[in-house]
Formats: sequence, structure tokens, C-alpha cells
Amino acid sequence: MRALRILLIVVVVLGGLFVIADRVAVNFAENQAADKLRTTENLASTPDVSIKGFPFLTQVAGGELDDVEVGIKNYEAATGNGAQKIRIDDLSAQMKGVKFSGNFSSATATTASGTALITYDELLKTAKSEPTRVAPGVTARVIGLSDGGNGKIKVAVEANVFGTKLPNPLYVLSSVTARGNTVQVHADAMPKFGGVQLAETRMRAITDFQQKIDQLPGGIQLDKVEAAKSGVEITVKGSDVKLAG
Repeated sequence: MRALRILLIVVVVLGGLFVIADRVAVNFAENQAADKLRTTENLASTPDVSIKGFPFLTQVAGGELDDVEVGIKNYEAATGNGAQKIRIDDLSAQMKGVKFSGNFSSATATTASGTALITYDELLKTAKSEPTRVAPGVTARVIGLSDGGNGKIKVAVEANVFGTKLPNPLYVLSSVTARGNTVQVHADAMPKFGGVQLAETRMRAITDFQQKIDQLPGGIQLDKVEAAKSGVEITVKGSDVKLAG
């Protein structure tokens, strides 16, 4: 009995040491991966990298990690319009089947999916904010975007009639969709000025707009978009996504 008790104690101690070694190793790997991702994507701050699954060391021995979560607070995505960028908040992506080199200098995920947010203030930069002629003596411009409820964006339009600004903005409910790597905002119906329906093509030059989003981290792609309380929530996905290298 005494020998068995000693053996059990040794097993428990060794198991505890293995767990400690495993957690130390995973923390080191997470820091290495985060630093590499920051350099590769030229990020302003170090992202959060969390390697899931236990034990980590057996995953390392197999050369593939089951599940890695990456979080980036503020990401400046290209827009296809020269040096112009659009800020994407709280980008969170889950990477599956991450194959990596021995020193984590390169890592590629078999598949990836995630979510992020484009605030209404950020998306507003895309809309036409300069007064534009929509009818004889009438100009209009978009001055605000907000949550319209039921998955719609409420677009606030300021109008100026014969040199006089209307006291209150006009509001248009719009749908938001993703087409390829572009976010599109399309008005469901046109506003009226004094009960008069203006030419739709001219009004849509104000109310409808789109924003291209290029070069998301690792080559992930825009999948779906939906209007929410704080902005447009986007869903991303990808395959053979490069975390580093």
C-alpha cells in the first residue's frame, strides 16, 4: 500500500508538472504568434492570440493546432481608393487546422470564420457629404447614419431648398448587403420634399453608396453584413488563411 501511495503521488506530481509545462509553452507560443501577426499585417497594436485545446504540446508534436482565436481591436482595411482606409473594430476570427513551422515564422489555417464591426461614423465617410443638386433649386447631402431597426440603416438627409435649409433632416430606411468584398447601402424608398417625389436616379446618387473592403488579415473575405445598434456587423470567412509568413 505504501508503495502504491508513493506511485500515485509521483504520478500526480508529474501530471502537475506536465500541465505547468504545457501552459508555459502555450503562453510562449501565443506571444510569438501575436508578435509575428502584428509584423506581418503591420498592425498598430499587438493582437490577442489564444490557442485552444489541451494538451498543447501534443498538438505541437503533430505540427497542427486544432483551434486558434485571433482578436484585433482596430484594423485599418484598404478601400481600393488610393491611401484611404476604413477602420474595422473588434475583429474576432476563429482559425481551424493551423499548420505551422517549428519556430512559428509561418502559420496557415485550413479554414477561418469571424465577425467585426464598422461603426456608422466610419461608414458615413463613404457617403456623399457634399451638397448635390437633386432638383431645380434643391440640394441634398447625407449627414448621418444610425440603426433603423429590423436590420435597416437609417440615413439622415439634409436638404436645402432655394437657399434655405429645411429645419429637420429627411430620413430614409436602407438595406445593407455584401457583394463580393463590397458593402452596399441601398434605400428602400425615396423621401419626399413637401409631398413631392423627386427624381429617383438623382436622389439615389445621395442615398445609395458602397464601400469596398480590401486586404483583410490573412486574406479572409467579406461574407455577410447586417445593420446593428452600433454599426454594421460583418461576417468574414476564408480558407488557407495566413496568420504569419
